[in-house]
Amino acid sequence: MRWIRVYEPDEGFKKNFRKALLVTFIGNLILAGIKVAAAMSSGSTAIYSDAINSISDVLYSVLLIIGLLLSQRPPDISHPQGHSRFEPFAALIVAVSMTLAGVEAMRMSIVRTIEGGTAVPLGIPLIAIILSMVIKTGMYVLVHRVSQKIASPGLDAAAKDNLSDVITSLAALLGILGSNFLNPVLDPLAGVLVALWIFRAVYQTAKENLGYLTGAGADEQLRNDLMESARSIHGVEDVHRIVTEYAGPRLIVDMHINVDGNISLNEAHQICDQVTEQLETLPQVDRAYVHVEPTRTEKA
Repeated sequence: MRWIRVYEPDEGFKKNFRKALLVTFIGNLILAGIKVAAAMSSGSTAIYSDAINSISDVLYSVLLIIGLLLSQRPPDISHPQGHSRFEPFAALIVAVSMTLAGVEAMRMSIVRTIEGGTAVPLGIPLIAIILSMVIKTGMYVLVHRVSQKIASPGLDAAAKDNLSDVITSLAALLGILGSNFLNPVLDPLAGVLVALWIFRAVYQTAKENLGYLTGAGADEQLRNDLMESARSIHGVEDVHRIVTEYAGPRLIVDMHINVDGNISLNEAHQICDQVTEQLETLPQVDRAYVHVEPTRTEKA
């Protein structure tokens, strides 16, 4: 059986992919241990919220690795169009994990706020938070760079979560300092801010990846770019219809082009092939179906 063309990653893609996954898992594992130890030694609600977030990061890292590796499998009889939808599915698992972390962080923060909070000792908690921010910033830069290079929504979700963790750690840092120099209740209030930021990241991740799973189309700018790419091929007189649909993280493009109706069938077919090849070189496109229609049907 011959499978239709689907995106097949090259060795460079796979190398970058594995590197990003390894950094994500090991980094989250180390940070979870640091934050749990700091939370237990200090009693800080803000650090506790941040530690819960990091524990969820470790769990999602494992699920992300499984989902993204599945997405790289070639087409087979059970998935003749490939397994790419596993990638946005893995990203949604990230969102679910982040949601659970946000709920627990919010719960504990509200409880401690009602109790009035306590001043958090400086020292180890402060070092743990600053170290976390530095490591997470490095993880964000690396994973974001790879996700942009290989157009991976799963890794993009992981990168956004890393950036979210930098913000939550900053909130925890401000809460610790505020509990010592302003008011003890600022520590649990910082935990509330941590939870709210987590929920914000969940919304953005879920919205994007649900579109990939439910067959959303490309935005107007990308549709225009696709049409301009087709019009750049010699012999294409117009593009009068385009339909796009995400099959996982990449697009299926259905396009109707106009060519001179007086040229031969072979010439029209050659133009069609050139447009198809041009579209499929774009990183956002998995495959393209191009239909040829005449601009005029009678010889001048």
